[in-house]
Amino acid sequence: MLKEKKEKFENLLQRVAKAMDIEICSLNIKTNQTPIILEIKIKKMNGEDISLEDCTRFNNPVSQEIENSNLFNCSYVLEISSQGVSDELTSDRDFKTFKGFPVNVELNRKNSKIKFLEGLLYEKTKDYLAINIKGKIKKIPFNEVLKISLTTVKD
Repeated sequence: MLKEKKEKFENLLQRVAKAMDIEICSLNIKTNQTPIILEIKIKKMNGEDISLEDCTRFNNPVSQEIENSNLFNCSYVLEISSQGVSDELTSDRDFKTFKGFPVNVELNRKNSKIKFLEGLLYEKTKDYLAINIKGKIKKIPFNEVLKISLTTVKD
């Protein structure tokens, strides 16, 4: 029953989000709380940061749709927030912002024992990712990169 209710709720959220150029990053329904908590994390489709105003603007139509749908016939708390800062670097903006930061690069090399590289983010082009590993610049073709994540510096 909860699975069906969650799917209906997700569809309702998607309709509201699409109309506002917002993407739903995650949805968590905490039924072990009284009242239940509906946690929704959102981000803008254009990649800009989510503000408190954006969360409020999204909250009003979502609240109205929930009430109209009768999906939750109990008390609930609706929490709308941004996804926050992700450890994974994906956009050009991420690469510019975190240049010089320590990163972990997961590789897609089938015939190699090396599956991860760590270093400082140096440069990203359309063809390769460059990281500084102990003072040497290593260029990695993007077809060999699975994931690039921020990490912490190890002594």
